[in-house]
Amino acid sequence: MKGPQEQGWPNTETPTQLEPVEECPRVGAAPLEDTDRGARTVETAKGPLERVTGRPQRHLPAPGSDRIRVASPSDFLSSVAGCCRTHKAERGNLNPHTGVSMFHAWKWITNSFTNPVRLYQVHRLYAKVTSPRLGSGYQQANVVIVHESLADDFEAFCHANPSPLPLLYRSPPGVWSCHPLAADADIRVDCPQYCVFEDGQLVSRVSSLMPYSGQLQEMVTFYLGCSFSFERTLQDAGVPVRNLEQNCNVSMFRTSLLCRGVGQFQCPMVVSMRPVPEEKLDIVSQVTHLAPLAHGGPIHIGDPALLGILNISKPEYGDPVVPEPGDVSVFWACGVTGVEAVRSCKPPLAFTHSPGCMFITDQEETCPSASRNDTEQCPLTFCISRHPLHYSMASKAVVQRIRDLEEIVVEDPGQRGIRALFTQDELLKCCLSLSHASSVLITTGFPTHYTHTPPEETDGPPGAIAMAATLQALQKEVAIVTDHRALEMNRSIMEEAVKKGVIKKAVPLLSYQGKSPDSAMHFLCHDGDPKNPRFDHVVAIERSGRAADGNYYNMRGVNIKHLVDPIDDLFIAASSIPGINTTGIGDGGNELGMGKVKEAVREYMPNGNLIACEVAADFTVTTGVSNWGGYGVACGLYILHLCPVHQRYLHKGLGQPCPPTQDQLQAWTASLPSVAKEEEMLSILVQHGVRSGKTANLGMEVDGLTFHPTHSDIITRLRDCTLQRK
Repeated sequence: MKGPQEQGWPNTETPTQLEPVEECPRVGAAPLEDTDRGARTVETAKGPLERVTGRPQRHLPAPGSDRIRVASPSDFLSSVAGCCRTHKAERGNLNPHTGVSMFHAWKWITNSFTNPVRLYQVHRLYAKVTSPRLGSGYQQANVVIVHESLADDFEAFCHANPSPLPLLYRSPPGVWSCHPLAADADIRVDCPQYCVFEDGQLVSRVSSLMPYSGQLQEMVTFYLGCSFSFERTLQDAGVPVRNLEQNCNVSMFRTSLLCRGVGQFQCPMVVSMRPVPEEKLDIVSQVTHLAPLAHGGPIHIGDPALLGILNISKPEYGDPVVPEPGDVSVFWACGVTGVEAVRSCKPPLAFTHSPGCMFITDQEETCPSASRNDTEQCPLTFCISRHPLHYSMASKAVVQRIRDLEEIVVEDPGQRGIRALFTQDELLKCCLSLSHASSVLITTGFPTHYTHTPPEETDGPPGAIAMAATLQALQKEVAIVTDHRALEMNRSIMEEAVKKGVIKKAVPLLSYQGKSPDSAMHFLCHDGDPKNPRFDHVVAIERSGRAADGNYYNMRGVNIKHLVDPIDDLFIAASSIPGINTTGIGDGGNELGMGKVKEAVREYMPNGNLIACEVAADFTVTTGVSNWGGYGVACGLYILHLCPVHQRYLHKGLGQPCPPTQDQLQAWTASLPSVAKEEEMLSILVQHGVRSGKTANLGMEVDGLTFHPTHSDIITRLRDCTLQRK
């Protein structure tokens, strides 16, 4: 092979610096002309001829066509120039698609071939003069370059925040190559564009760091995983990637989520957003969850405002991406968090890639589907709120365990036909929503025995306290609201439950009587402001529910309205307050929240047309005995808090994933309902004169079913399922 001068190539010693530009490049934002103009052929090291045209997304050599020899660098550049709207080999004339000057691109390529032995990876060569986004098939990396005195802190910052900053490689000081990621790499020239920061301020964008070679001798380069690396895998799985369809960069946003700080690195997380069809959410979560070095699975699905993003059409980085009808906004942690980290640290000098202008590695993208059969690492997504839109997720294995709980609690030994009201996954979605909540309000109390004092029944309070005990153990705020006339009795029951070890500490007891039209709003929200709710979730368990005629009926059709405070108003008000979810747990259809299944109640339950509750909840948990629903919720929350998939999503990918401490696990386990605790709780109720709902017996039974063996058996099976006992 002749030397460059012998072939008549220009004699170029070093690439020329690109003049600073005003904006980050809109990578691939403009459509390329569909033309063969400027097409060239290149010979690969493996022998076949590859055609490189002005449509690089379609014709970029596939992974495996590793290296190229070019008859003339200017010929190769011409093939790239053919896809540009305008081009002149003049300094400073920018390629409108990439922000890289044609002059600089030409100088870069000619310099690349001054060494007759040196061969460049085709994807990095092509990416330099077009766009890294077009380097599909190879893993991509975000880049942060800081002084060696800050390097240890930045590495610790990456390890503390592995979702936004998955560390692929840390270079030694002054080393510009990264052999574990790419052969023949030179970080000074291998990104299409760089950001230059001085004292945390962006001062310029350049296409080469060669002029900074002296300063770089004392600097360390960090290569961080990038979500662009999984986009082709998503396409292969049949998921439309809207930013690629629209030929633009992905949208990236600064959020209100603060990363785990280390030293001087204290900054909010940046996220990328891709609109995804709702029916594709599971496959998107599964594919990306198995790619932790490309940021892993989504950290939020739904309303951007829940991340502090106020305008989805105005990203801080990248381009707006227009959703199609039926799309849901899906957010991933983003490596541009490294840019925010540099801004927060304010070092005298630092460099990053320009957002969207990634470093292309030599490592081929790999589909992680081989592990998708691992049900412990296979996410499933569920909508837990429509206002605001919010999805949650848990592993397939955990979802099945909670479904098993649901099947246990809906058993109907009393032969009441309750299965007709059952809807699958209501318990699961209730538990997912409660897991995201920080403050929960519970209500119970069904005064069915209107001729007795007290008129309450033994179904409801045990389930309410079981839920409260586990919510307390999970460090959530809990309160219980009940009828004003029963307040003192319930306080006495609560005190006794604490003494006997049924619950660790007393739950605040409240009453609500609805004395004015805005009472419900003021009860649920601080200062009556719907933008500042006091509770995230309201749960009713075996609570009298308002019928269509405004009255309250027991299962025999007797009106007991005179014994019931209008707590239903809280559910009605909550339906109009963004951020408050509601759950109704019942076993007959006349309980608060069962309005969601009122048509089935009217059709299948005795006296259904009269007694059916009209007030709906977001989730309706149908059970054989309502207490069992409370036990199921407690057990479901325990299971979710041991699910790594759910916990990562719950914490928005922040911090290192870690199992609970031994003390936490012991506290959670101790909070679960047990045969001993529930027998004690039932005994406390009987001592206070509370009777069985169906028979009015003052004894150890609930809804006419004796504690042993019926209730004790259900509790044992729920615990075995929860603790994975055979």
